[in-house]
Amino acid sequence: MLPARLLVALSLFIAMLTSIPAAASATPEQQLREAAARGDAAQVSALLARGASIDARDAQGRTALLLATHHNRVQAARVLIDAGADVNAQDAIHDSPYLYAGARGHNEILRLTLAHGADLRSTNRYGGTALIPAAERGHVETVRMLIAAGVAVDHVNKLKWTALLEAIILGNGGPAHTEIVGLLVKAGANVNLADGDGVSPLQHARQRGYRQIERILRDAGAL
Repeated sequence: MLPARLLVALSLFIAMLTSIPAAASATPEQQLREAAARGDAAQVSALLARGASIDARDAQGRTALLLATHHNRVQAARVLIDAGADVNAQDAIHDSPYLYAGARGHNEILRLTLAHGADLRSTNRYGGTALIPAAERGHVETVRMLIAAGVAVDHVNKLKWTALLEAIILGNGGPAHTEIVGLLVKAGANVNLADGDGVSPLQHARQRGYRQIERILRDAGAL
């Protein structure tokens, strides 16, 4: 009968041995995605140089670039984009590097995607452009970038909301969302485009007591 301590050590040794083949059997594409997710730009470069397929997807449809974007790994994303990674490749839930960077306010990666063919008309699983979640979450600089890039300010998503409506309905009425409303209005957003129930942006702002937003809308001709 082996002592308990020896049995524990033996179990650990066996576990280590059984884990080695799994790691060694990882494909270059799996290694590329893992390197991108942890932000190892040097390893990403090395794997690409050895022929790893740049846009290979995991079981959820995520590419290495999308995984780098999830974790805001700017240098790894830069290497992948410079090497030709598809900034519009959507996963199983319709996220792409461009859309995800916009929604999360990952502005350095967003800037890279915009410079490398981002599809400004592409939409997420809610039928919204990158501008809509950026407005909702209060990412002021992101909204500014997307407006400058030419994203349609009056696009209506599956909820029947525009970026302006989301900034009001799902925002908190604070400085960031107030500035975003101002940016959208200045960019030509239709201040009278109501939601699916016919409730206007001005009515939503009044219901929530967002006085500054209400003033911006009224000054722009909102009814």
